Amino acid sequence: MGKTLVIVESPSKAKTIEKFLGKNYEVLASLGHVRDLPKSQFGIDVENDFEVKYITIRGKGDKIKELKKAASKADRVLLASDPDREGEAIAWTLMETLKINPEEKCRIEFNEITKEAVKTAVKHPRQLAYNRVYSQQARRVLDRFIGYQLSPLLWRKVKKGLSAGRVQSVTVRMICEREEEINSFIPEEYWTLDNVLSTGSSKMTAKLSKISGKKAEIGSEAEMQAILDDLKGASYEVADLKVQKKTKNPAAPFITSSMQQDAYRKMNFTAKKTMRVAQQLYEGISLGKGGTVGLITYMRTDSTRIADVAKADAAAFIKERYGEQYLPKEQKAYKNKNNAQNAHEAIRPTYVDKTPESIKEYLSNEQYKLYKLIWERFVASQMASAQLEQTTILTRSGKYDFTTSGTIVTFKGYMEVYEESKEEDGEENQKLVPVEIGQSLKSEKLIPKQHFTQPPARYTEATLIKALEEKGIGRPSTYAPTVETVLARNYVVREAKQFYPTELGILVVDLLKEHFPDIIDVNFTAGMEDKLDGIEEGEYEWKAVVRDFYEPFSRELAAAEEKIGQIKIEDEVSDEICEKCGRNMVIKMGRFGKFLACPGFPECSNAKPLLEKIDVTCPVCGKGDVVLRRSKKGRTFYGCSDYPECSFVSWDRPTGQRCPKCDSIMVERNTKKGKLVICSNKECNFEPVEQSDNQES
Repeated sequence: MGKTLVIVESPSKAKTIEKFLGKNYEVLASLGHVRDLPKSQFGIDVENDFEVKYITIRGKGDKIKELKKAASKADRVLLASDPDREGEAIAWTLMETLKINPEEKCRIEFNEITKEAVKTAVKHPRQLAYNRVYSQQARRVLDRFIGYQLSPLLWRKVKKGLSAGRVQSVTVRMICEREEEINSFIPEEYWTLDNVLSTGSSKMTAKLSKISGKKAEIGSEAEMQAILDDLKGASYEVADLKVQKKTKNPAAPFITSSMQQDAYRKMNFTAKKTMRVAQQLYEGISLGKGGTVGLITYMRTDSTRIADVAKADAAAFIKERYGEQYLPKEQKAYKNKNNAQNAHEAIRPTYVDKTPESIKEYLSNEQYKLYKLIWERFVASQMASAQLEQTTILTRSGKYDFTTSGTIVTFKGYMEVYEESKEEDGEENQKLVPVEIGQSLKSEKLIPKQHFTQPPARYTEATLIKALEEKGIGRPSTYAPTVETVLARNYVVREAKQFYPTELGILVVDLLKEHFPDIIDVNFTAGMEDKLDGIEEGEYEWKAVVRDFYEPFSRELAAAEEKIGQIKIEDEVSDEICEKCGRNMVIKMGRFGKFLACPGFPECSNAKPLLEKIDVTCPVCGKGDVVLRRSKKGRTFYGCSDYPECSFVSWDRPTGQRCPKCDSIMVERNTKKGKLVICSNKECNFEPVEQSDNQES
């Protein structure tokens, strides 16, 4: 057998794969693309039917020489870039650069970097999948139209440094429109009534559910008072008792978006961080004497498919570790989205017997946390469903029905390994007391609570990614960079994990909505993603898709150039006086949020942090104000305005109150139960207080 050159994308992947193959193989890394569209030119000949110009990427000359030299000595070359569209496009540019015959079977791909998968791939090379290449090329061309023609328009008309994009502009629009919904929301008052019921020895809390057989809807304090008056001295009886057996099925194994969402909710990982750590786990981790092993399958996927061999391995592991009763009667199958690429697999561990605990010593803290999450989700997805028993007790007093329910787990099933993130507003499961139908209960306390309907919540990174996926905006590889781009452009800011649009973001969205309605339209953008999928499937010709987009876009671009005048964004003037030149300083937006700057720049370059007061006096020195600050990484915290004279800092927002138990500072903290006021002293066991307008009687 002659010499074989295998070309992958990254050096770490090359090191892992080289250990799996024999001495007749050489593995080199291309470091991604070696050719691309030029940065300094448009690179697309519109007049010549959208011919694309590719050039060697600056700095890649030596790498190309190295690859050509190695290829000239090899009997065959195998291109092993990532198993997706961009990976196929990288393989194509390498094939062109190295002058490999297009008819040759030179492309290999593997979903996991394991010895078995790599050796199998090497034995079964295929020809390049040109429809994948055309789909990726169409995406690049469409993005270039917007990036190189629409973005400069924004520079000329608004300010330099702005950008527009098919996915990023729609994302900013979604955040802006959510803010509009919140601002226009009119809260409506409503009341609920809790009833603490007692059997004499035990208590439980029931909620008023029906009045005269209809859903209890109480809109004012007067209505509530009438009900309380009606219930004075009332007697209560257990009217119904229902016990229902329920089955709770495990969630599907991770795809890119669900992994990003769960990592954010459970570990506070940003999408960018999740993908960086997942890449490390995929490319290979040194496990001491066990060698370097790719621990997870490819992490850019929208398919929930699991290979049969992985299912069999999981079943054997579950049977041995947990017992046969934890195996489902039939193997679990999960439904893909309509546009999912089923050739891919879900994200799973490559070897299910490599439990997180068994390899923890070889992993960084971040790697361990993410690997544990992926491992547990996969194993749970192959386990038996959980069996639950839900008991609902209906207590009645005249026309008033009070309901309480509780659930017990009769068989944990997959919950032995993994539980999905609980909903933010999920109620806690309360322990019920044993009662019988017809039994009398005593009301210990009636607790009326005033509420107001809440506007839709602002997007967090997890909910934004979920919304993008549901609307068909972007694909697995685009979620993380899209979030980073809209933050970097200062179109949105992240405060307390929530996204807020900036004035600049709102201005750009309004401008695009008026002059480029398709670019900023959710349905149009989702439809374009479907067409890109269609190119890969051979349903569309790539130039036809590009042409259909460009012709109306070019007309809109010409019209906008004429219609849009120069737009000046006025800086907000503050009351702060520049101590160097006496001008009123202005509020500007920087990488880490707002700051104060002198409008006399460049003559005066004075700048300083914008101290946002929260109307609370510093609890340590009693003189300064508590102000909102940001760390070097952009995280919000609270400190004294007299720093460095006073060193008070807190990650949680101080309330200005003192703990009635230990006299420590009370702070606000967002939890799954909502916003709670807690004691800042970790040793104090003061009961947290719900931050609301609840009333008791």
